[in-house]
Amino acid sequence: MEGAQNKPLLAVISQGCAANFGDGEKIARVFAEEYHVVFGMPQNSVQKPQAFVLNVCTVKGNAGALKLLREALNTAPDAKIFITGCAPKDFREEAAKITDKVIFTSLKELGQEKEIPARDQNDKGDKGTPRESPLVGIVNIEEGCLDACAYCSTRLVKGHLRSYPAADIIQQVKRLVSDGCVEIQLTGQDCGCYGFDTGTNLAELVQQILAEVPGNYKMRLGMGNPRHMMQYLDKLIECFKDERVYKFIHLPVQSGSENILKAMNRKHSAADYVMLAEAFNKIPLFTLSTDMIVGFPGESEQDFNDTLDILKKTRPTVCNITRFVARPNTPAYNMPAAVPDEFKHARSAALAEAFQRIATENNARWIGQTETVVIEKPGYRKGTYIARNAAYRPVAITSDTPLKPGERFTVTITDAEPFALIGTPAQA
Repeated sequence: MEGAQNKPLLAVISQGCAANFGDGEKIARVFAEEYHVVFGMPQNSVQKPQAFVLNVCTVKGNAGALKLLREALNTAPDAKIFITGCAPKDFREEAAKITDKVIFTSLKELGQEKEIPARDQNDKGDKGTPRESPLVGIVNIEEGCLDACAYCSTRLVKGHLRSYPAADIIQQVKRLVSDGCVEIQLTGQDCGCYGFDTGTNLAELVQQILAEVPGNYKMRLGMGNPRHMMQYLDKLIECFKDERVYKFIHLPVQSGSENILKAMNRKHSAADYVMLAEAFNKIPLFTLSTDMIVGFPGESEQDFNDTLDILKKTRPTVCNITRFVARPNTPAYNMPAAVPDEFKHARSAALAEAFQRIATENNARWIGQTETVVIEKPGYRKGTYIARNAAYRPVAITSDTPLKPGERFTVTITDAEPFALIGTPAQA
């Protein structure tokens, strides 16, 4: 840290998905020799950042990214500001109205500018490599996708699928585990189609990692679209038999209506999703995660009821509910039959109410279980901690004895809430 005080301060701030946070860590590694890199907005810091890299997310609109830009300007008015991530044309135009100081760039361009390769396989993996968390290793396994969803602006920025070589990914995982990571997150815009451009798939990659990287760690698999995961489902389910793989899958359905799925250009049917969900739900105490959009253009009351029905049928424990936001330059932007905002709000509220009831019931299955969890971070209240169990469920713990992040701790689950389990230290 002594040398860090003599370097200019660079703040890297990522928003959105794990893939974006993984890119943020790559950016930090690119600049680590020249700058003292910190993650997040510096709070009450004597040293003001000389530069920001804002790794933005605009999937749900531009408001959050624009707010971050204004916060950076207020924190250090004289700092350089680089913006990367999911920054489509309309966001760039809005940002330019706020300030002319922004330099829009990409991870590849940042790497070239510093004459340092930005790909992870070139990272030497030294101790102290910049990461958001010293215990969590984020590994981007691919970029881009094979889909053209009508509402999605991310694909306009990230482009077509580019899978990273398995050998490079495995080497990165080895380095992260040797550097003390207890959790490895495999991530990308769509991990479900990983390797389709190189003759492999996600299940084969996971099995290679398990075979070649020993250690006491757990892997979390990133989001995968249903139509891709269907192609290697049996092999994927085999992966969850290894205790080093969290019993968790993120499988976005977006709608339970066949009509809306076609309008979204999702390329899977509601029945496809149900088949996959039922297969994963057969794994005991598994965590199924999904995404649902309400208020897509043309969504009728019956279409919404179909979404509500598929939620109740497949019973996910995690569900990201989004009210549709039209993104410029996407096919959905000019679609007719827009759904009024009051309908969107009412439908998202109804969906959230049903989901929270299901999630509470799912989490209640854990009550009475005694298991070993990994401490993730301190809780908001003194003496409380948040941990993760084998199915990537957050477990809230109260302990009289201080617990350290990364520590393994045996708890008994005593209660359940929609978004967490409640645990108490197990009796010796």
